[in-house]
Amino acid sequence: MENFKYKHLFEPIRLGNQVFKNRIFASPTGFQDVDDSGILPAEAAAFYERKAMGGVASVASCECIVDTEYGLGTPRHFRFDNPMSHNSIARVAHAISRHGAVATAELQHAGMYANRDLAMFGGGSKGAAYGPVEMELNGRIVLPMDEALIERTISKYVDAAVAAKNLGFGMVMIHAGHGWMLQQFLSPALNTRTDKWGGPDIENRARLLVTICDSIKKACGRGFPIEVRISGSEVYEGGYGIEEGIKISKQLDGHCDLIHVSAGSHEVDEVFTVTHPSMFLPDGVNVKYAEEIKKNVSTPVATVGALGDPELMEEIIATGKADVVEMARALFADFDLPNKLRTGREKEIRKCMRCLSCFSNELTHGAHYCAINPECGRELELKYDNRIVEEKKKVLVVGGGIGGMQAALTASERGHEVILCEKTDRLGGTLRCEEKVPFKTKLDEYLNYQERAVKSAAIDLRMNTTVTPEYAKDLKPDVIIAATGARPVKPPIPGIDGENVIAAEDAYVHPEKTGDSVVILGAGLVGIEMGIYLAMMGKKITLVEMAPQWNDGGNFLHASGLRVQIKKWGLDINCNTRATKITEEGVYGETPEGEKFFPADTVIYAVGQRSCYEDAVALNFCAPEFHMIGDCVSPRNITAATSAAFTIAREIGIKR
Repeated sequence: MENFKYKHLFEPIRLGNQVFKNRIFASPTGFQDVDDSGILPAEAAAFYERKAMGGVASVASCECIVDTEYGLGTPRHFRFDNPMSHNSIARVAHAISRHGAVATAELQHAGMYANRDLAMFGGGSKGAAYGPVEMELNGRIVLPMDEALIERTISKYVDAAVAAKNLGFGMVMIHAGHGWMLQQFLSPALNTRTDKWGGPDIENRARLLVTICDSIKKACGRGFPIEVRISGSEVYEGGYGIEEGIKISKQLDGHCDLIHVSAGSHEVDEVFTVTHPSMFLPDGVNVKYAEEIKKNVSTPVATVGALGDPELMEEIIATGKADVVEMARALFADFDLPNKLRTGREKEIRKCMRCLSCFSNELTHGAHYCAINPECGRELELKYDNRIVEEKKKVLVVGGGIGGMQAALTASERGHEVILCEKTDRLGGTLRCEEKVPFKTKLDEYLNYQERAVKSAAIDLRMNTTVTPEYAKDLKPDVIIAATGARPVKPPIPGIDGENVIAAEDAYVHPEKTGDSVVILGAGLVGIEMGIYLAMMGKKITLVEMAPQWNDGGNFLHASGLRVQIKKWGLDINCNTRATKITEEGVYGETPEGEKFFPADTVIYAVGQRSCYEDAVALNFCAPEFHMIGDCVSPRNITAATSAAFTIAREIGIKR
């Protein structure tokens, strides 16, 4: 092990009396699938356990609300002051710690954002919300916390920490960032109190947080570690900057065991995708805040945000920018990231694309379905799925795109004889057209990862091969999985065949074919991202969309990042507009106000995809078992294609 590559990442660290086996922590991630009492299901323990199995030193829980009456942010938050919930969170702690990782309980209070959705959870305290001062917030009056409520809040944090320790957690993380209650007290803009709990003096504004830390230490013992998450900078106009973040950290110095430096606020749309870095931002975009804070404190510092690149993480620890690296989405994409690094298998790491599919699915469906890791969100299901393949079969996979590659890999891993046919000379499908796009580098890395996996697996790979019914029958497969994809829809608009008109796929591959001014027909996800890409090259972009609003493709959190980019690059989006004619000079459109002309050197159509349904259905009776997956069923996203491919391939050869 003399040449061990990531020595700094895998050096243990002691916080309080607790030893952490390495410097890689799983940062807190919510679990929205709770019952009416906020009790976690068995799926939660399996979800957090899977991260611990992957080799991280610590796994943080979901948001544990310390005061249900005054601090509940959403009806989906776990409620630590409900004794009936303790068994469910104890199972989480046990599942994590039995794999050698430290279980960390995230302690949370929503403050002025509490009790916003009364209908869903019975109107906690008649909908009251309390913050540092009285204010109007979205039509509600937020009341100031008086001395008694502040003392109650301190006690609630202490009670939750004591309970967490007794239930098996080895550390608590006090969330004092991202716009939650404790950050509201830390904020010089929000906390304008005139007593000892606020005002211009940072010592007063930090007093509540510091008192909570000291009180927990007194109740749980000096050796019980406390991690405090702060926003090193709020990163928006009117919010505080790194100078204030340093002041906050100096107040915390010596009162906690780890200062966890994040950024931004969950309530400010334009910085949501800085707090949770979007694909448009560089790796480690928020490390600079931790680096500056570490220069000013003796307490160990953790950094978080767009981390997952092994070389970057090692460099962060080696150069002293931070003592711990924390990650969330990178571990969704590959639970085993730490173990793969430890054992020299970094090339096998499946890297997060930062598409925010996981977070969107958590909030929408209650599970973190990752676009590229089909195990994520199904941990309990797969943990107890010990069914063996009873009959090994010959499987023909038609199409080497996202779904086809995953189906072939899963079927091969299950021991089947797999033939994968791709009609072009390259695996990856139509998404390969985006390989030049700067903010899609992670997608290209994933496609390359899957391609390498296919080529190294026991798969009979046949490129430049079109599968006809005759070809399929000659192979005599037991199973056919058709993943024939989709093709761009060419709208029937006069002038669509003009020399100045191209499809989005062609424009991605050959952006040099586009002029200085471009009109894009269709403001869906493809059109918007195409517009951003070309705007980065200095082109003037206009989008024409028939619908009343542009379409985020079903990923509403990715839309937050898109909105920032739309504003940044000045995309002109015209909704409720139907293109009626294309000329050499541009596009005529019908709007509610009448006809409008949009001048352009180049017109790009991105109005949707048509599934290659006929190509797939032609193979229907060429094998006893037949499946269609991905876009050939209907155009869908990567998450859906990966999920279907994985599930269908896993079921092959299992008798019912």
